[in-house]
Amino acid sequence: MGKSTVFNALTGMHQHTGNWSGKTVSNAVGTFSRGQKTYTITDIPGTYSLSSLSAEEEVARDFICFGNADVTIVVCDAGCLERNMNLALQILEITPKVVLCINLIDEAEKKGIFVDTQALSKNLGVPVIKSSARYKKGLNELIDQIDTASKNLNAYTVRYSQEIENAVNMLEMPVGNALDGKINERFVSLKLLCQDESFLASMKTYLGVDMLQYDAVKDAYNQAQKYLLEAGYTKELISDHITSKIYKDAEKICGGAMTNRKNYTERQLKTDILLTRRLTGIPVMLLLLCAVFYITISGANVISDYLSGIFDILELRLSSLLLGLGAPAAVHDAIVYGIYRVLSWVVSVMLPPMAIFFPMFTLLEDLGYLPRVAFNLDNAFYKCRSCGKQALTMAMGFGCNAVGVTGCRIIDSPRERLIAIITNVFVPCNGRFPMLITIITMFFTAASPFSGLVSAVILTAFIVFGICATFLVSFILSKTVLKGVPSSLVLELPPFRKPQVGKVIVRSVFDRTLFVLGRAVAVAAPTGLVLWLLANISISDVSILDHITGFLDPVGRVLGLDGIILTAFILGLPANEIVLPIIIMAYTSSSVLTGYDTLSSLHTLLVENGWTILTALNVMVFTLFHWPCSTTIITIKKETASVKWALISVLVPALCGILICLLNNFIFTFIL
Repeated sequence: MGKSTVFNALTGMHQHTGNWSGKTVSNAVGTFSRGQKTYTITDIPGTYSLSSLSAEEEVARDFICFGNADVTIVVCDAGCLERNMNLALQILEITPKVVLCINLIDEAEKKGIFVDTQALSKNLGVPVIKSSARYKKGLNELIDQIDTASKNLNAYTVRYSQEIENAVNMLEMPVGNALDGKINERFVSLKLLCQDESFLASMKTYLGVDMLQYDAVKDAYNQAQKYLLEAGYTKELISDHITSKIYKDAEKICGGAMTNRKNYTERQLKTDILLTRRLTGIPVMLLLLCAVFYITISGANVISDYLSGIFDILELRLSSLLLGLGAPAAVHDAIVYGIYRVLSWVVSVMLPPMAIFFPMFTLLEDLGYLPRVAFNLDNAFYKCRSCGKQALTMAMGFGCNAVGVTGCRIIDSPRERLIAIITNVFVPCNGRFPMLITIITMFFTAASPFSGLVSAVILTAFIVFGICATFLVSFILSKTVLKGVPSSLVLELPPFRKPQVGKVIVRSVFDRTLFVLGRAVAVAAPTGLVLWLLANISISDVSILDHITGFLDPVGRVLGLDGIILTAFILGLPANEIVLPIIIMAYTSSSVLTGYDTLSSLHTLLVENGWTILTALNVMVFTLFHWPCSTTIITIKKETASVKWALISVLVPALCGILICLLNNFIFTFIL
């Protein structure tokens, strides 16, 4: 529909997000000015109905009913106006103060779809304007109509069967007396007849009104229900008739105001068949994922080497500055070899893949492909007794698991939301990609003439393995601690659009890359200091770091790792990017964090310290399946408001990693 695009075009940067009272689904609030007037506009969750089947629908309905808005702007997609008109008619039952914004009109006209806004406005009794918000067309006309709409009194009213209209008439007067103009009495009467418990509960919350506590309303309600029952109307039949009549009226209204001169949708339907059918949808998805990884791997290595060289030069200057200021040796070493080197490693290793991966992923999103991914995976998630929206939150986790956890708010069922939160870490975040790519390159593709391509294929296979683990663990959770019935997923496949490359790059860099990088840097700085202290403070002439690795070595060996690797994963809790540098520091018995100029020299170091193909495989497995980073754990605690679920989110992936490593050891030791 382009609802948020309209909102962003009107408000620009003058916006913030917040939750509608009592809800976890966020609204965005912004302001814009026209002449001497300043308008405040709220972007409520997108929905196709107000039937309150989801948290988004409840938030949208409740805000329209109880948010005291002067005008409601209903944004419809010109390419599928009839389907969106259903929502417009439902809103007109709540308030006549509506402006209908027919957005994406440019795309509709390319398809040969033309909308007669004058006829539509006459039929509906409210202002109707055309717009193309992404190109800022029609926005001035929209603002012009806002003041007009605030005076609307006689908008279109859906008329139902004679029996339902008679029952509404029985209720309207006593309901109106009880409400005293707080909300449309006809709409409330219809909700009473449908026995909409969700809406009646919202009335208690926002208005403090329990309709059936009023004797006059209760008597009229009983009379109306008895009348309808005698006429053959059950609760389900009342709701079905109301829904059916709204759809019929929507079809009639749009039929008289639209023309479709050519069948432009045939090409998109053929494309969607290719992208979403069982035989081709998943393979195409995997090929695209592999292509994204190939470009990311190939480009990131070059950028990372360049950044590393810059940081080496800056390190010399920082060191000279501190020495020139007369800083004590311990302070100099803690800052340069502890804090600075960890920061420079995190930035040089993490920034390049993010700078490539995020824009490419955002391009696919802007193109309209990601909803097709959710469609392809919906059936698998449903069989696991979880929600298809989990596919979208899983995709968010590729960039940052903490962002993926936050994205789980879009899942309505608390049970399914918890499943998605717990399993989000099964897809590697941007902090774990460098570790996986480095090990794949050193141990599995170094001798290949097509190293980048083969690395991308192996990495894709690991991602698929993680997705399969997501399905399996989701199923186990839904059968044990989080039992329940899976909810359905209502998903509109948007039309394919030409991505706005410039805006995509800017948005992905500022909204995603720099946001995630900034959070990683904030964590990496104190972590660098702690690492330096552990490596430089000795007990019985042995550093604390060596004491820890020695203590954990027996456990690490059982897992096909060693104490140093296990210690690195534990100390890497604040940021996954520093796991490999910690391993290098411990293997070289160095008191400072260090990197290696070439992968071949790093490979030699690892092999000299006992690494084999099995070790590399188990490290990759443990990279894919281990506890979330500290930022993600804190985010889980905030989202679930529970220490218990945060702890479970740590234990579940860690247990999976331990079991798979043990299985690998058994297979390689006793079978192969």
